[in-house]
Amino acid sequence: MAGEASLMTDAFVYLSAAVVAVPIARHLGFGSVLGYLGAGVLIGPWLLGLVGNDQDVLHFAEFGVVMMLFLIGLELNPKRLWHMRGPILGLGGVQVAATGLALIGIAMLFGLSWQTALVIGMVLSLSSTAIVIQSLQERGWLNEPAGQNAFSVLLFQDIIVIPFIALIPLLGVASAVPDGGLSGWQQAAAVVAVVVGLVGFGHFLTPPVFNFIAKARIPEIFTALALLIVVGVALLMQKIGLSPALGAFLAGVVLAENEYRHEIESDIEPFKGLLLGLFFISVGASINFGLIIEQPLLIVGLALGLMLLKGGLLWFIGAKLSFRERTLFALALAQGGEFAFVLLGYALTAQAVTPQLAEILIAAVAISMLLTPLILLVYERVLMPRFRYDDADSGELEHAEPTNEGNPVLIVGFGRFGQIVGRMLMANHIPVTVLDDSPSQIRWLRKYGFKVFYGDGGRTDILHSAGAHEAKTIVITVSENERSLAIVKTVQKHFPHLQIMVRATDRGHAYDLIKAGVAPENLIRETHSSAVDLSVGILRQFGMRGHQAWRAGQLFKHYDNGILAEMATMRDDEQSYITRSHQHREMLSKTLKEDSDHRGDFTDHSFEQPRNKPAPSEPAQ
Repeated sequence: MAGEASLMTDAFVYLSAAVVAVPIARHLGFGSVLGYLGAGVLIGPWLLGLVGNDQDVLHFAEFGVVMMLFLIGLELNPKRLWHMRGPILGLGGVQVAATGLALIGIAMLFGLSWQTALVIGMVLSLSSTAIVIQSLQERGWLNEPAGQNAFSVLLFQDIIVIPFIALIPLLGVASAVPDGGLSGWQQAAAVVAVVVGLVGFGHFLTPPVFNFIAKARIPEIFTALALLIVVGVALLMQKIGLSPALGAFLAGVVLAENEYRHEIESDIEPFKGLLLGLFFISVGASINFGLIIEQPLLIVGLALGLMLLKGGLLWFIGAKLSFRERTLFALALAQGGEFAFVLLGYALTAQAVTPQLAEILIAAVAISMLLTPLILLVYERVLMPRFRYDDADSGELEHAEPTNEGNPVLIVGFGRFGQIVGRMLMANHIPVTVLDDSPSQIRWLRKYGFKVFYGDGGRTDILHSAGAHEAKTIVITVSENERSLAIVKTVQKHFPHLQIMVRATDRGHAYDLIKAGVAPENLIRETHSSAVDLSVGILRQFGMRGHQAWRAGQLFKHYDNGILAEMATMRDDEQSYITRSHQHREMLSKTLKEDSDHRGDFTDHSFEQPRNKPAPSEPAQ
């Protein structure tokens, strides 16, 4: 009972740390990964000491890694891998080979045996899939060239782990084989046999089993069966002396071709973020600060040296990318990875490395992982705004730098929202100058004939170069709320003559813009009009005449937009805000009902079933 209580207490501490630390980190702009890592450091044995002991931490970390690797394996569909074989084998193979060989050479220069040097090369050549993917996704960089190339490298690393795990037992000493255990060759053969067996199991046996479950029409059993396979394979790997994490990874690969893979993914998706967070917390909590305090220069030097070496090699490997993308590619993958903990565990069992060396390497890898979100934050906040797109890196862009063309309208941000605005103005023969800060987006837009300049719309010099001092109107359509507000303030300060039109992502953002001085009639809430238009369609389905449904929608828009300024002043007074919201809902309902009754809008007042007959067409607006 004491053990169960301890486990429950640790689970409570982990979840409490996540709930408190991660939102704070996100609000401060640090990202969730750094929040999880910081939470782990805070509750770890070296600060608050809220988690029981190192062994408890490792149990939590192992569970997080097991589920994380299962999800990674589930993404490795053979058809997808074959389609991406060029960048995976090219970029990934070169990165692992170049980094590994460099590390092996350095290790042997320090007098380590070739076996130990080879282990170090394999362990430190890998990057953190969990941290890199999570960080790039949060910032919207995963679909950019640097993100796609980083993803290809990470896929190769995930795959190459399997032969690494099979190879490490061969590098140990004979005395490392326990009584009744497997020798290095036997263990390698067992790994190969298990992999072959799993492929056969996944191809021939899992489809009929999942089909049987599907016929039972019990959705939660899909999750149970997937977890059963994960746990079963993990236990099998543990039986032959290998890591359960490898088993989970292989189980994911086995199910990657299953016709029910998407069902499994959707069932497990809710747990994905939490399990990754659990892993990050465990990494933070497992950092041995005692060892770092004892040998700070050695461990921090190793971490920084590893990141400089890998970053430098990645910089050369990404030579085909633009300067900006190349920098992101190098910084994102420069750290050590979570597989280092797994591989070093095998190496310790095989006595291919000493416990002291393993502990030093684990601490250095953990420090490098902890630094990565901070480095990406510096890149985002400091480096990226100062980059200029080098058109020598891409012959596709003729006008990378903004120039003053004397256009009366300047659009900042040319994503899905900005493009609609731009097309509407151009179709009505109003010339516009467009700014965007995504090179990949600019390339894509150029293919369709749009003339888009590269530049950060929040910088005064860029706006001046684009002609803001002569323009009449600036349209700000960027999707990031804080950045949108920053651009508004810059324009108000340096170009006060400009009429500011802004895209508001939601009502809260609209309140912030009003508080910053934007006129309510000059901001458009992103989803407001489309949601009202959808409601108009529903009113028509329930029997309201087409032109009257359209009028109800216009009345709703007019009323709701009219109260924005008033509601913005009450935002910080929750009770007054709630009271006034109730009053406005009643007034809006009354206004719409009076208008509807006056005009006799509904021809059918039985609202239980929508009418399927076609509604009359809309009048010209």
